Amino acid sequence: MADGDFLGGVELISPVEFAKGKIQAVQDYALLSVQSVTNLFKKPLYIADFIQQADSIGVGSLTITVLTGLSVGGALALNSASTLGRFGALSLIAQLVSIGMVREIGPVFTGLMVAGRNASGMASEIGSMRVTEQIDAMRALGTDPMKKLVTPRVAATVFMLFFLTILADLLGLVGGSIVARVMYGLDWHQYWTTSWQILAYSDVLMGLIKPLLFGFIIATIGCYYGLTAQGGTQGVGRATTQAVVASGILILVVDFFLTRLLMTMLGYR
Repeated sequence: MADGDFLGGVELISPVEFAKGKIQAVQDYALLSVQSVTNLFKKPLYIADFIQQADSIGVGSLTITVLTGLSVGGALALNSASTLGRFGALSLIAQLVSIGMVREIGPVFTGLMVAGRNASGMASEIGSMRVTEQIDAMRALGTDPMKKLVTPRVAATVFMLFFLTILADLLGLVGGSIVARVMYGLDWHQYWTTSWQILAYSDVLMGLIKPLLFGFIIATIGCYYGLTAQGGTQGVGRATTQAVVASGILILVVDFFLTRLLMTMLGYR
């Protein structure tokens, strides 16, 4: 069947053309990612755009970060207690919540929440600019859309997600402490002392490296789908959905391999 044939009103694409399209998409995304970093070392830097995006991404995500941290920390303590109680080891709740939030749950959940909110926003905003030809107008006026639109968003997302993750980790510990104290009668001082003492330098390092990479993924994915949106308002809607799905999946996949790599480098068994 020739390329461009139709079946039931749906255009059919040959496997070869489909594979070429996917390879081209990966290449375009890789190029966008590299340019977003190299543009940080070129003038102009668009500091005002960076501050605006940092406010939108960071301050705008505070509510969802607070709720996520508290609820996940509380749920982690609740589920841990149901198992530890069988062995008379409820005092270990603080250790499990502390290690779980800092090393894994805090960075991943915060990344997913920020991706759902901001990857979609970037894709829809830039996608709308593309279908209304505003990006073409920027090029005609001598402004590089990559430097103006993409680089500030990437830098702001990486910067703010780092601090949002720290906040989520802290609130996760707070949520766990509330559950441990109110429901199981554990001492506040003992909980926080144990939470602090169990953390090693390698645990904190692992938990702080992840949001840097997750933030980069969120911003570059959102900007890529926005810049490649086509087909009017329906195309913008598709780009928004694809950005959220792709960034979420990529965060989970990268988290697995990054965790394994860091565990090997930091001497975990």
